[in-house]
Amino acid sequence: MIYFDNSATTLFKPSTVSLAVKHAIDNFGNAGRSFHEPASLANHALYRTRELVAELIGLEDPLQIAFTSSATESLNLVVRSLVHPCDHVITSVAEHNSVLRPLYLSGCSVSYVNCDCKGNLMIERIRSLIQKNTKVVVLAHGSNLTGNINDLARIRKICHDHKLILIADISQTFGAYPMSSDLADIFCFTGHKSLYGPQGTGGIIVNGDFDFRCVKTGGSGDNSFDRLQYQGMPDIFEAGTMNIPGLYGLSKGIEFLLQEGIDSIRRKEAKLLDRFYSGLRTIPGLIFYGDFSTQDRLPIIALNLGKVLSTELAFKLWHDYQIATRAGSHCAPLLHKHFSTVEQGMVRFSFSYFNTEQEIDFAIDAIRALATELQ
Repeated sequence: MIYFDNSATTLFKPSTVSLAVKHAIDNFGNAGRSFHEPASLANHALYRTRELVAELIGLEDPLQIAFTSSATESLNLVVRSLVHPCDHVITSVAEHNSVLRPLYLSGCSVSYVNCDCKGNLMIERIRSLIQKNTKVVVLAHGSNLTGNINDLARIRKICHDHKLILIADISQTFGAYPMSSDLADIFCFTGHKSLYGPQGTGGIIVNGDFDFRCVKTGGSGDNSFDRLQYQGMPDIFEAGTMNIPGLYGLSKGIEFLLQEGIDSIRRKEAKLLDRFYSGLRTIPGLIFYGDFSTQDRLPIIALNLGKVLSTELAFKLWHDYQIATRAGSHCAPLLHKHFSTVEQGMVRFSFSYFNTEQEIDFAIDAIRALATELQ
């Protein structure tokens, strides 16, 4: 099997990740609940993972990091805790449903930044969308569909000038792209993509003091006689038993990243992307989505073959060649409307450090053969 669906989840990970998960299942107790050794081991693993996330993003205080089950949960918690029906929020047409649906559910009014023909966000348009009651700007750092990366520094400057809170969805970029804690006020991330952690891990990174409304409450291991959950970080987002095996596995994924170096990993993935795109460009009928004029992008290629349904092409790639991709809408409905691909969808290829040039070349030959067969 050739696995090119790494933007959904990185299937192949450092061997230390699965070993850590098993070790935690066999030896760790419930963090923050007791003084015995299994609980202490869990406490240490939990804090060590906070430290590693903080190191990766350049954050001084690891306790400003709260862990969740996914970026989806992180975005839901942050939006629900900050946004009220009377507020106005700015987002974009390139967002994942993990951003869009919590905003719809909040009852707030929403304005959308549009994209150009290559899917690049028109960042300066943000200024024209600001209203008197605008409170938050929430945007993805990198598109899960096109692979385009947004300039968070420019966006942060606009938000700072107008005293707006910037929430960055870094699901696709955290671990794949250099990150700094000063690029946003709040970051929402997942652990199972470019951080090489297990599924069921994610988190919220808070850079500053915000008036969060408590939307998740329950057991916390301390302050048990208080009627309400402690309102500070990280407790306000961490009620209940933590996924310690998953987070311990995540720590090993981050250790791998720090040892190999994000720049080194990025160079290899960029080389794979360039090889793939160069090999496909001359195949008649292929349509590419995204901006390939810059190296500053994620290792993602979304394409279509003429009018062939994306699901048909992806099925043929899997059934005939054992190449795993993703077809359809990719939870990005507004971006598909922008590209007029609502009915057809797109086939997405996404690469990781563990893919090879041989796999790339095999996939190019497969697509060339299918282009002849299906058109």
